[in-house]
Amino acid sequence: MTTFLDLPDGTLFPLENLPWGVAAPNGKGARPVVRLGDWAVDLHALEEADLLADVIGEATPFSDSTLNAFMAMGSSVWTETRKRLQALLSGNDPALKNDPDLLERVLIPLSDVEMQLPARIGDYTDFYSSRAHATNVGTMFRGADNALQPNWLHIPIGYHGRASSVVVSGTPVRRPLGQLKPEDGLPTFGPSRLLDIELEMGMFVGTGNAMGEPIPAASAEEHIFGIALVNDWSARDIQKWEYVPLGPFLGKSFCTTVSPWITPLDALEGVRVAGEKQDPEPLPYLHMPGKHMFDVTLDVHLQTSAMSEPQRISQSNFKHLFWSMAQQLVHHASNGCPMNPGDLLASGTISGEDKGSYGSLLELTWRGEHPIDLGDGGTRTFLQDGDTVILTAYADLPSGVRIGLGEARGTIAPAPDAPAA
Repeated sequence: MTTFLDLPDGTLFPLENLPWGVAAPNGKGARPVVRLGDWAVDLHALEEADLLADVIGEATPFSDSTLNAFMAMGSSVWTETRKRLQALLSGNDPALKNDPDLLERVLIPLSDVEMQLPARIGDYTDFYSSRAHATNVGTMFRGADNALQPNWLHIPIGYHGRASSVVVSGTPVRRPLGQLKPEDGLPTFGPSRLLDIELEMGMFVGTGNAMGEPIPAASAEEHIFGIALVNDWSARDIQKWEYVPLGPFLGKSFCTTVSPWITPLDALEGVRVAGEKQDPEPLPYLHMPGKHMFDVTLDVHLQTSAMSEPQRISQSNFKHLFWSMAQQLVHHASNGCPMNPGDLLASGTISGEDKGSYGSLLELTWRGEHPIDLGDGGTRTFLQDGDTVILTAYADLPSGVRIGLGEARGTIAPAPDAPAA
């Protein structure tokens, strides 16, 4: 499936993805868009031209500066809107193709826009759902015989993150200050020395649930608006000292980077796969037979200030989760917790079984014991100021088309001056 030839640069782009986002064109306010190759398609302009009225009716969700209003309209509207856009952009419906003035207003070069967070994120939750990752970290700190905690195979483990520090790709990441506890002696306060990445995928909630009303497993995916890359940066030294007994806090809440593009589940139907066998079998409310994982390749690239090009340091896959994102959502709402449009749930670090697929520097260097060789860029155990980390993702569809899922990029900025003692 490709677009018609009337694009300004004459290039054909696949229509299989059309990820949702929010862009601010030069001199204009932010508006919802979908991505078409190197172009942003202005959904507000299409809405004003009444070319989407047959699916959204008299509603005007694309007049907002985020996607929240559209998210709240439900999965059938998301699917039908996507089909309508495919018809308009392919020329099967000639309404856009035959209106050059409108087409010029609708298509905006990505080079002329600044991407924004795609939603107002009211709440952010981070899970811990990759068995390989949890096993690796548990082995480091508790030994191989006690790597997984007793609850891990029975319940999706998560913690509440800080929505106010979720930032869009490209935002600098300032090295956090915090309490650091040496092996011997009292804690000190200063910049984190063990700054790490966490390769994750996030899902944005579309329609939510009323307080006190769980989300059934059978309809869980109808509540998922789409997925996006997430780097939930981690200060391992701050986290190590603070996490007992209530879990991550300041070692995680300083920054979370998210891709500006949200890929709909409809675009990933062709790469659905079954996850690993869950043994013991989940309790009935979490029992979800079928294919609820997705074969999406995830790459981590690192570029130091001494390198002219980034170097790939890991390649993992979205399917390397024990608990699916649908199960995470079901569990989150199982106690009646209300989920709202725009809420972000992240998978936790995604690691495969082999070292080359680990999703954190903690694992890739095994607590700093085996530095990564970056050639002319030197070596790394944990991140230094000026380092840039780029997460990317793609899926190879059965049709032979490869779709990209955007990127989550961040460069480490120096810590602020520590307050005087």
